[in-house]
Amino acid sequence: MTEDRSPDTRFRTSLLEENEGAGTNPTDNRTMGEIIAARFSRRGFLRGSLAVAAIAATVSPLAMIAADDARAAEGSAFKFDELEAGIDDKHHVAPGYDADVLLRWGDPLFADSPEFDPTKQSAQAQARQFGYNNDYVGYIPIDGSAEHGLLVVNHEYTNPHLMFPGIVKIVEKDGKKSAEVAPLSKEQVDVEMAAHGGTIVEVRKASGKWQVVRDGKLNRRITSNTEMALSGPVAGHDRVKTNADPSGHKVFGTVNNCAGGVTPWGTYVMAEENIHGYFSGDLPEGHKEAANYKRLGIPEGAYEWAAHYDRFNLAKEPNEPNRFGWIVEIDVDDPTSVPKKRTAMGRFKHEGAESIVARDGRVVFYLGDDERFDYVYKFVTKGTFNANDRNANKDLLDDGTLHVARFAEDGTVEWLPIVFGQGPLTAENGFASQADVLIETRRAADLLGATKMDRPEDIQPNAVNGKVYVMLTNNSKRKADQVDAANPRAGNAFGHIIEIAENDGDFTAAKGKWEVLLKCGDPAVADVGATFSTATTANGWFGMPDNCAVDSAGRLWVATDGQGPKATGRTDGLWAVDTEGAARATSKLFFRVPIGAEMCGPLFAPDDQTAFVAVQHPGDGGEDWEAFGRPSYYEDPSTRWPDFKQDMPVRPAVVAITKQGGGKIAV
Repeated sequence: MTEDRSPDTRFRTSLLEENEGAGTNPTDNRTMGEIIAARFSRRGFLRGSLAVAAIAATVSPLAMIAADDARAAEGSAFKFDELEAGIDDKHHVAPGYDADVLLRWGDPLFADSPEFDPTKQSAQAQARQFGYNNDYVGYIPIDGSAEHGLLVVNHEYTNPHLMFPGIVKIVEKDGKKSAEVAPLSKEQVDVEMAAHGGTIVEVRKASGKWQVVRDGKLNRRITSNTEMALSGPVAGHDRVKTNADPSGHKVFGTVNNCAGGVTPWGTYVMAEENIHGYFSGDLPEGHKEAANYKRLGIPEGAYEWAAHYDRFNLAKEPNEPNRFGWIVEIDVDDPTSVPKKRTAMGRFKHEGAESIVARDGRVVFYLGDDERFDYVYKFVTKGTFNANDRNANKDLLDDGTLHVARFAEDGTVEWLPIVFGQGPLTAENGFASQADVLIETRRAADLLGATKMDRPEDIQPNAVNGKVYVMLTNNSKRKADQVDAANPRAGNAFGHIIEIAENDGDFTAAKGKWEVLLKCGDPAVADVGATFSTATTANGWFGMPDNCAVDSAGRLWVATDGQGPKATGRTDGLWAVDTEGAARATSKLFFRVPIGAEMCGPLFAPDDQTAFVAVQHPGDGGEDWEAFGRPSYYEDPSTRWPDFKQDMPVRPAVVAITKQGGGKIAV
C-alpha cells in the first residue's frame, strides 16, 4: 500500500525541519544561481567537471582523465579506506575506526539524575537528562587537555511521534495509510520544552574510550525555560517588552538551536534557527509587527505550546517572537550564569556562529540564515580578543558590525554593513534605531541588495589556508530562468559549497573573492551538473551539505542533511573533502547514519584523535515514507538505534569516533 504523504498527514515537526517552504524573501535581489550562471558563462567552463574547452589532438581524453585520477588519489589529504554508501538501520564507519555511542537522549547528566524511562517521562527528569535531537557539538578543554573537557551540545527540536507512546494512530482509507497524531498533553509539552536547549557535560578519555563524568561540577542543562538576558542594542526596546517582562531585558528559554560555536575565549554560543514553528494565533488587527513576522514565516504552529503557554500565542503576547532568533552566549565556567542573547549579531534563522580571530585581534563570526533565498552574514567585533584575560572578552559580542554578503559575477564578494543611518537603513524605510535594524535584519539585508542564496547553513573559517567555506544545502524552488547551460541547477535539489578568500587574508575585510568548490549530487547523472573530481568514487559523492568542520590540519569535513531512499538512495553521513592541489573537489565517505537520521556536528578534538558526530532524528520518516513501507513512529520505528531493544524507542545520540590502536583521524 502507498502512504499518503500530503502535508496534513505527515508529522509537523519533521516538516518544520525539512524547511520545504518557498522562502519568505519578497525582493528582486539576484540569486546566487543567477550570479554563478553569469560568471561561469563568461569564463566558458565549469571547474571540476568532465567538460574541457579543448583537448590536444595527441592526447586522448581517457588518458587525461586517468592521469587526473592518479594525481588526485596521490595528492589527497585523507588516508583512510572509504566506507560504502547505503541504507540500513545502523551506523557505519570506515574500516579501522570505532564509532562508540557516547550520549543518548535521556541519559543521566548528574549524579542525582533519574535513569531514562520512556514510558514515564517528566519535565523534571528531562531537565536532568541529555536532551533531544542533538545538533551542534563543541569541545572546550579543561586545563588545555584534548582528552578531558566540556562537551557542549545543542538540542534543536523534538519529534513527539518518536518520543511519546500512544499518540500516533495509523488509519487506512481507499488503500492509503496515514498517521493521526493526538494532541499533546501539557505534561508532554513540558517534556518537549525541557528536551530543547543545550547540554554542557564533562567528558574524559580513559583507555582510549570517552566517558561522561556525571558528577562534573560544570555540568548543566539549558532548556526552553532557562532564564536569559537580552543584551546589546535591542535590550530594553519597546518591541521586546511583554506582560511577563515589561523591562524588555529578561527572556525565558531558547528554542531550535541548530549549529553553534565555541568562542576564542571559551564560551558556548547557540544559534536560534526555525523559531517560527513555536508560535500560533493571530496578531491583533493592524499590529505593527505583521510584516516583520511574515518575513520570518511567523506563526507556523508546528508545536502545540501556545495551547498551554500564552507567551507562544501571538494574540496574547504579540512581541514574544522578537525575543527569539538570536545568538545565545553561555559562560560554561559558571553553571549559575545567566545566558545572554547577543542582539548585535542580528535576528534571523541562525544556522551557526563559527568564529576566527583576525590579525588585528578583532573576532569575526560567520552566520548563515537557513532558508531558501536568504543570506550569508558576518559579524566583526569592535573590540579585540584578549588571550590573557578571559573576563575582558565577556561582552565583545555586544558591540560590533553585522555585515551581509553580495556576490558578484566577477568572483568578488562585498560585505555590506548593516548599520542604522547608512544607505537605505533610515527612518524613511521604517527604522528608528539600530535596534529596529537588528530586529528586522532580513528586511535590512533586503534593502541593501544582498544576494539570495540556496539555504545558507554552516559557514566555517579555516585558519590554516585562510579560506571560508559556505554550506548551501539546496533550493528546490529555484526556477529554470535563473540558470543557463553553464549552470544546470534549476530545482537545485543537492546544493553546493562556496569558498571565500577574504582580501589580503584579512577576515575583517570589506571585500573578498569567491569560488564554487563543489556542486553536489550524483556526477553520474548528467542533468544534475555535479562537479566532484573524477577521482571521487560512487561512494564519495554527496548531496545536501549542511554542517562542516575544519580539523587542525585545515582539512574540510562535510556533514549532510536530506539524503535518503527517495533523494539519493543513501543515508546522510560525513565526507572528507579535499580543497587543495590536484585532489581538489575529491570526496570520500567516512561515516554514515542509520535510516531516517541527519548527520550533525561534526567536531574534531584538538589533537584530531577523536571525531564527535551527532546523529539527529534517527528513524524519522520525513519525505521517505514510501521507502520505509509505512510511517515510522514510537511503537513501530524504522530503526531502534542505538539500543536496539524493544522496550526502548529510537534515540538521537552523540557518537565518538576513534582510530583503532590510536592516532589521528584519516592520517
